[in-house]
Amino acid sequence: MLAIKSPQSYHHQAGIRARVGEYLKPLASRICILSSPAAWAAVNPQLTQSLEEAGITWQLEYLAGECTDDAVSTLQQKVAEQDAQLIFAIGGGRVLDTAKAAGNALESIAVVNFPTQAATCAAWSPLSIIYNAEGGHVRSQGLAKMPVLVLVDSEVIAKSDARYLQAGIVDALAKWYEFRPYQRNNPDDLALDLKMMSAQRALDTYLEYGEQAVEDNRQQRVTPALVKVIDANIAFAGLANSVRDILPTPGFAHAIHNRLTHQAELHHWLHGEKVGFSLLVQSIIENHGGEPDAQLLQLLRVYASPLKLSALDGDREAAILAIAREIKFPANAAERLPFAINAEKLAQALFATEGSF
Repeated sequence: MLAIKSPQSYHHQAGIRARVGEYLKPLASRICILSSPAAWAAVNPQLTQSLEEAGITWQLEYLAGECTDDAVSTLQQKVAEQDAQLIFAIGGGRVLDTAKAAGNALESIAVVNFPTQAATCAAWSPLSIIYNAEGGHVRSQGLAKMPVLVLVDSEVIAKSDARYLQAGIVDALAKWYEFRPYQRNNPDDLALDLKMMSAQRALDTYLEYGEQAVEDNRQQRVTPALVKVIDANIAFAGLANSVRDILPTPGFAHAIHNRLTHQAELHHWLHGEKVGFSLLVQSIIENHGGEPDAQLLQLLRVYASPLKLSALDGDREAAILAIAREIKFPANAAERLPFAINAEKLAQALFATEGSF
């Protein structure tokens, strides 16, 4: 069984924040907006003017912390109290995932996502990543219902810190490096072929336009290179995540990432930065403890991914061994990979990153 779960529509246009009312008016007249102070400032005054011109009433809620079960429940309560017809999420991955998870459980409530960074594929992906209050990964929650719209404004993203774009590039690169190993033992899997087509398109985009896009972002310029990379980070990566069948293909590097989120000393790393380091660990294991993939290593360097763990509290060796022991990966997925996964190999790979790459 093949299933593709994607947003109903994706619109990317410079300045689209000034036309939001046109897109939302056919969907709702009363909306609950979830955002953050920085994201809200980044889209205004144009966005609120557009809502007012369209006759849409709205109430604004700020996400105070992580995308937690409590945050999702609180948003659902706010939607009910406001008699809102739609959740409009404006911000980064935590905001977008909270909105998706809340809307997933509210049958009659539509969700529209407006990412203000291109740091992940959260605007598109059919998952909400649920954390605890401290930022530790709890679960990756599959969604039965997807956003009806994803609205992307390259002018807004161009003004965000280029570090977010770099992290988004690395997070999207992970799709290719994580799905590719499954193909070795499963060459006739249609879902994998479709995942890899999108992941390959993203990789090709970064090889041709990635460095230029990052420089354009630093200069706060909307250019064809930046537009292509934004689409790769959100749409190509999101589409690669959207294809499912009965055979599981979870990303191994993301499983490593999930454990790293529980390391308080790494909370200053962005999602894509944790994923980048985790890709390095995966590549060392994939190459039987040898040198990591040369192209991957070069890309991680270009996009400023950390190649070594930060300072860890207490005994560093003991902390690394604990990380290795506590990385969890489903056995039925591990069986489909062409390399063995166990705590010993994870520890060896983690210690290998203590050297110099």
